[in-house]
Amino acid sequence: MSATISTVETPPPAPSPRGGRTPLRWLARPGAAVLSGLLLYVSFPPRTLWWLALPGFALLAWSLYGRRLRAGLGLGYLAGLGFLLPLLVWTGVEVGSGPWLALAAVEALFVGVAGLGIAAVSRLPAWPVWAAAVWVLGEAVRARVPFGGFPWGKIAFGQADGVFLPLAALGGTPVLGFGVVLCGFGLYEAVRRALAYRATRRLPRRAATVAAVTVLAPVVTAVAALPLVSDSAENGTATVAAVQGNVPRAGLEFNAQRRAVLDNHVRRTLQLAADVKAGKEPRPDFVLWPENSSDIDPYRNADARLVIDQAVGAIGVPVSVGAVVTPENGPMFNRQILWDPKLGPTATYDKRQIQPFGEFLPLRSVVRKISPGYAEMVRRDFSRGTTTGVFDIKGTKVGIATCYEAAFDGAVRDTVADGAQLLSVPSNNATFDRSEMTYQQLAMSRVRAVEHSRTVVVPVTSGVSAIIQPDGRITEQTGMFTPGALVAAVPLRSSLTPATRLGVLPEAALVAVAVGGLGRVAFRSVRERRRSRPAAV
Repeated sequence: MSATISTVETPPPAPSPRGGRTPLRWLARPGAAVLSGLLLYVSFPPRTLWWLALPGFALLAWSLYGRRLRAGLGLGYLAGLGFLLPLLVWTGVEVGSGPWLALAAVEALFVGVAGLGIAAVSRLPAWPVWAAAVWVLGEAVRARVPFGGFPWGKIAFGQADGVFLPLAALGGTPVLGFGVVLCGFGLYEAVRRALAYRATRRLPRRAATVAAVTVLAPVVTAVAALPLVSDSAENGTATVAAVQGNVPRAGLEFNAQRRAVLDNHVRRTLQLAADVKAGKEPRPDFVLWPENSSDIDPYRNADARLVIDQAVGAIGVPVSVGAVVTPENGPMFNRQILWDPKLGPTATYDKRQIQPFGEFLPLRSVVRKISPGYAEMVRRDFSRGTTTGVFDIKGTKVGIATCYEAAFDGAVRDTVADGAQLLSVPSNNATFDRSEMTYQQLAMSRVRAVEHSRTVVVPVTSGVSAIIQPDGRITEQTGMFTPGALVAAVPLRSSLTPATRLGVLPEAALVAVAVGGLGRVAFRSVRERRRSRPAAV
């Protein structure tokens, strides 16, 4: 029998009747939703299984396609739990399972609502496009609310080793995430259409085109964007050193040993100075210390200032010192201080995107009733900085995005737009022991390197410090909980990628597509209800 090609789009089948289902069949879609979330988790670092995101989204599409809205919400929530519960387990390493479970449960709600939206737009022609845009809408909202948002777990951050990575230079993390989700949903649509053709020997031309385009377009676009990814030194090179001093022991208690943390970074910098003098290491143009490398306020404590002066004087070049500034009166800041060997502390950058329930405590009165011990740990809130951080160090403009800020598109983009030729992401992950957190954060920095075509240096107190090239490659890195110093000549760049130039516009365009799709579904629903009403007598 010869196959026929039809130009008429066949509507998605209505949900099958509930009667006669076995318990196993009832569990099929919920199980698929949970499994899809687990596949998304496994696609994230430290594993390099980025491609598992594609079957993960294909499986999610199978569980949501043609479902009622309430079912879409529930199935999406299950997928969110399958994804975020294991991804965020590090948040409970030192504070117990309560905060981890609460965070995952709340964040999974955003995935649940996205699942509702995906189920709704699955009734539209070219539904994978609408559905992928709805996923981006969910991530955009999650990155902003509540309490400033929590973008950890954006699909783009799992793609540092993937073929889709050049999309980050084209339109940032929203376009990269959209490409991955679209390809996964398109994969399901292609399989669905192939099975339908096998059963009916009919293949609507438009449906075949949609399936092919949604699978191939993200890959083709990523390949076309490869010329945007470069590690050439447009403005020469700078020799940079990243110092990892290590902490006395992991966990929150390390703050009780603040002087030991500072001394570790001083000691490792003095060793670097000795290695430079002996010719074992090249002299750096500047040195980067991690976040919280001095939890003792050097403005108020003369002994802290003295040892920092000694270390900076020994190396003989400016050092960016991560300090906690705790004046007796006035706001407290998580600050990077540019310390000059002759002038002492000069330029500063105060962290702008501070971490809720870590650096400040929302709903303090409620938290105090639920967990008095936790409220006691976060006794005093940090304040937000108000200006971007770009240090001019001997003619090199170094942009600062402190730790948690690397997850936020705008916090990194602002520094590049303000002229940064190189990025530093000073971080402190001693609180999270040997969990996957440091690798997840490192992957974010790799994506940022490609997104903005900048070298990214990641000095960390005790995790994995690294030097990342503008094409996302890691060329130097330390081990966990080991002191070390990375010294390398890195390329400086000043050209702007489309992602940097366009800023929030790609995300806004995808959000508009999602809203348009949801609006179209709502309009169609209202129209059908009106048609179904009995005529007036």
